[in-house]
Amino acid sequence: MPESVVLLHGFSGTHRAWDGVAERLDPERYLPLALDLPGHGEAANARGPGGREITFDSCVEYVLARSPERFALAGYSLGGRVALHIALAAPERVSALVLVSTSAGIENSTERARRRLSDERLAEELESTPFEDFIERWRTQPLFAGEPPAAGSLAREDQRRNRPDALATVLRGIGTGEMESLWGRLAELTMPVTVLVGARDEKFQALGRRMVGLLPDAELVLVPGGHGLPLENPTAVAEAIGRR
Repeated sequence: MPESVVLLHGFSGTHRAWDGVAERLDPERYLPLALDLPGHGEAANARGPGGREITFDSCVEYVLARSPERFALAGYSLGGRVALHIALAAPERVSALVLVSTSAGIENSTERARRRLSDERLAEELESTPFEDFIERWRTQPLFAGEPPAAGSLAREDQRRNRPDALATVLRGIGTGEMESLWGRLAELTMPVTVLVGARDEKFQALGRRMVGLLPDAELVLVPGGHGLPLENPTAVAEAIGRR
């Protein structure tokens, strides 16, 4: 029987970001389940307790409620950070973990506060400027430098499946600046972990190497591409999932 693999997209994406990866997974080995995270796509109205905000705890609850009893878990960027929270909250349900272009958070409180302010400015921009302007600003940041035009086009198409007001709520609830550091808890994750990073993504290569050094059973895999690997190099992502 194929193993279920839950796929979590990045900020301002949707479950459709995994289409290319899902179609490349061996159907005899894997049954892909790509979800929209709260505040995204078809889950734009999903909120945390009381309906007021999105939190990492509410995301964990949301994903676990829609996942089988045991599953492999792959997360990209924001989805990878949510995946870390899920694996720490319910390790008995996660058979293996694949972290794509992911960080375990910002340790320094001053840097985290600075990032929180930056996230708030982005949230205000989402609420006050044309969504197309935000999309172009997001796609042209240095993080995506060198991205092939075809991948950029797919990313923009996927971003348009979102609502800007909902994305603003995401930034305020589970943005990088809002997340408490998980670096000190990585040693708790005893399941096999693959950390996947693009060859052009130097910042996340350094983060990936550090994560692998702290995880008990992990390997770092470098593949051609930049930060947006699920769209830029879906074959490599599918192969990374199949490594475990």
